[in-house]
Amino acid sequence: MTVGALADLGGDKKRVEAEIEKLGVEESIELEWKSVNRTGITATKFDVKVPPGEQHRSHRDIAAMIERSELSDGVKQRALSIFRHIAEAEGKIHGVPVEEVHFHEVGALDSIVDIVATAILFEELAPDVISASSVALGSGKVKTMHGLYPVPAPATLEILKGAPVEAGDSKAELTTPTGAGILAASVDSWGSIPRMQVAQIGYGAGTREFPDRPNVLRVLVGTLSEQDGAHHDHPHNHSHAHDEH
Repeated sequence: MTVGALADLGGDKKRVEAEIEKLGVEESIELEWKSVNRTGITATKFDVKVPPGEQHRSHRDIAAMIERSELSDGVKQRALSIFRHIAEAEGKIHGVPVEEVHFHEVGALDSIVDIVATAILFEELAPDVISASSVALGSGKVKTMHGLYPVPAPATLEILKGAPVEAGDSKAELTTPTGAGILAASVDSWGSIPRMQVAQIGYGAGTREFPDRPNVLRVLVGTLSEQDGAHHDHPHNHSHAHDEH
């Protein structure tokens, strides 16, 4: 959803595809971009097509893959930070050293591409400040490699410690560990939409369709002129993420 929203803002899809090749993975990867409608809102849907089969990678393996790639230092640092947030949470929950954490869902190649593509588009967008609204987590149960877990999943909650969260009123997993990791590693401040002059709006679509609300992530880009009563002499490029679940 994050990649879709950033691409919907005008992010260079061809650049994402070219940069992802720098990961140097042996598997065949196909990136798919579609314009879809989610309960009346047109949004960009991003999907990663990879060969079938289980893919389990440790945090050490994923970090090594990113570090040895030809991606820019900025993209590497953001992607590594996202994975580090997730690995620290998983390690604490399962009682495993961070480097030895084995990712299941997040260690799959499609999730790795999601995270690296997010880092690529953030580098292109180059916001000075990133803020986000409170995070809708959802409720109910979710099936994982470890069995049936409550929503939010333990890793999602651990990653988002210190961030404002809410269950929302959907019986579904609205935020995954991947999404939580992106937020935890990227967001500078939390709260409602700040005082800003909006320049661009992007919508990224989720896979599920809800009958009573759009399953999209909305990202606003604009210029901050006043924040918390303080005047900025120089406008800041500002990105704000707002969950429309």
